[in-house]
Amino acid sequence: MIEVKNLKKIYTGSTAPTVALDGVSFNIKEGEFVAIMGPSGSGKSTLMHIMGFLDKPTSGVYKFEGKSIDELSDDELARIRNKRMGFVFQSYNLLPRTTVFNNVKLPLIYGGFKREIEQKLVSQAIDKVQLLHRINFYPNQLSGGEQQRVAIARALVNNPSVIFADEPTGNLDSKSGKVVMSLLQDLNEDGHTIILVTHEKYTSEHAKRIIQIKDGKIISDEKVWHRRFAKDEDELIK
Repeated sequence: MIEVKNLKKIYTGSTAPTVALDGVSFNIKEGEFVAIMGPSGSGKSTLMHIMGFLDKPTSGVYKFEGKSIDELSDDELARIRNKRMGFVFQSYNLLPRTTVFNNVKLPLIYGGFKREIEQKLVSQAIDKVQLLHRINFYPNQLSGGEQQRVAIARALVNNPSVIFADEPTGNLDSKSGKVVMSLLQDLNEDGHTIILVTHEKYTSEHAKRIIQIKDGKIISDEKVWHRRFAKDEDELIK
């Protein structure tokens, strides 16, 4: 699904150039659950932004489902990003004056769906994160954990082939974090490819594979032998 070869990203400005990625290479197959782990400033978020078509590399090759980012127009990049990718961010990125239903519906706006199909897709996504009882609530009426579950439902509504999760538990208490990780594990079991960006070893161990990055370089790429399962760690959603 994802092929990254000798990827480099250099930011230039008024000061000296900053190397964010320095020759990164790896492949991710469909259905994997991969954690990209590293400290602040290691390049992991830059890497996720490039993989999610939110940024472009300075050099190197990035192919998504066989198509190189260099061969696609801005319109094609936007279409693939909307149809094939879902995003979950640390800060939720919900519209504050919009209900749960309408926040989750956002990726469908340009899809040309009939209203009844649109309503079905949104309701199914909200049901997957067990928030149908909050469907007409606004973000300020929800806990942080519930807001992140809404963000997951929004990422899920187009049935994307890959979900990018950038520090999805960073603003949550431990119990809410376990709920979010349990949902991501469930989505992976349903066939979604999950790419998790985190600085926490504990969180990364919920994945099946960990790519460690430091100073823009990959320092290890290993299978998780003692994987954590969020559902086994605590009583989650009641």
